[in-house]
Amino acid sequence: MGRVKICGITNLTDALFAEAVGASVLGFVFYEKSPRYISPKAAKAIISKLSVFTLSAGIFVNQKTSEVKKIAKFCNLDVLQFHGDETPKYCAQFKQYRTVKAFRISTKEDLVNIKKYDTDAILLDAYSKGFFGGTGKRFNWQIVKKLKINKPIILSGGLTPENVAGAIKLTNASIVDVSSGVEKSYRLKDHRKIADFIKRANR
Repeated sequence: MGRVKICGITNLTDALFAEAVGASVLGFVFYEKSPRYISPKAAKAIISKLSVFTLSAGIFVNQKTSEVKKIAKFCNLDVLQFHGDETPKYCAQFKQYRTVKAFRISTKEDLVNIKKYDTDAILLDAYSKGFFGGTGKRFNWQIVKKLKINKPIILSGGLTPENVAGAIKLTNASIVDVSSGVEKSYRLKDHRKIADFIKRANR
């Protein structure tokens, strides 16, 4: 999937800038309770303007299978990311797409269920009660070093331009995922921060 995923995209200007400076995946949040929610219609309009080399990822939280499939087809998504309490059986229903299961980490005990999931990658984010990502909080990245798994690890939670290079070095994550760390506000990205983040992640 490449090295950097910029999540919480809500407008074309941010999407095209992120793509131009090297983001390989753009994330669109279809969870209506999120402040970064984007409608399928708006997301489709943005995705249609992207290069074929830029992957589009839909972020879903405990949503009906039929709803996810409908949005994925309508928007022509490349990747489906499940950020709620979805079961292995649930995630296995989407084999025609690349799939990612997110795990909200507080302690190393939160890693025990990872191997039950047959997804293409896993995403590790910080646990925050009542929230499903995008909080800007980080977990103890030392935990990741002990994780033995034969699939790509996407590191998320509390990443910024200042700490991303160190985070990659420490965890050996395949992909880094950032949202709040490159924002001006919930729905607007800071282009300087995006460029700086990608530059440091790719060193």
